[in-house]
Amino acid sequence: MGQVTTAFRAFFKTLFNAQMASEVAQVLDGKPAVAAPPAIAAPEPVKPSVPVAPPPPMQNPAVTLLAALQREARLIDFLQEDIQPYTDEQIGAAVREIHRDAGKVLKRMFGLQALVAAEEGATVDVPAGFDAGQYRLTGKVASSAPQQGTLRHHGWTASHCDLPTYTGSAAAALTVAPAEVEL
Repeated sequence: MGQVTTAFRAFFKTLFNAQMASEVAQVLDGKPAVAAPPAIAAPEPVKPSVPVAPPPPMQNPAVTLLAALQREARLIDFLQEDIQPYTDEQIGAAVREIHRDAGKVLKRMFGLQALVAAEEGATVDVPAGFDAGQYRLTGKVASSAPQQGTLRHHGWTASHCDLPTYTGSAAAALTVAPAEVEL
């Protein structure tokens, strides 16, 4: 098992260290390994030890967004619930509330705006050298730009990204919504 471990260590050291790669190449070519002279480090002055606080726990931004949509719009509860037993009217009433509350979350956190300020169905110009991250061309796409086409969706852009700072524990960093227990 020791040889396998040594082989993996040698592989990664040569992959990320040019000098190590050169030395390994010499050994593989049958040349003697050149031992590096021992480094003589100047003694560092003794510094008093100061306890370093561990960094605060982090929460993935996607989990932060999901938590806000659940907390303020109960979106996950709605999406995870079986809606088959409910009437269309009951579902519509629930969706109206979720739609309003989730929209508020997105507006506050991202300031979403239409990427192209035109009505869907309008004729728009796609500039030469356009960014493929901002325009998706469909249909009969010509190889030269600028081009004109019918706007099928105006796209969305965020004017800002203001996710709340996570203040929970590391153990709860993946928790989207805590369990609620009534006592």
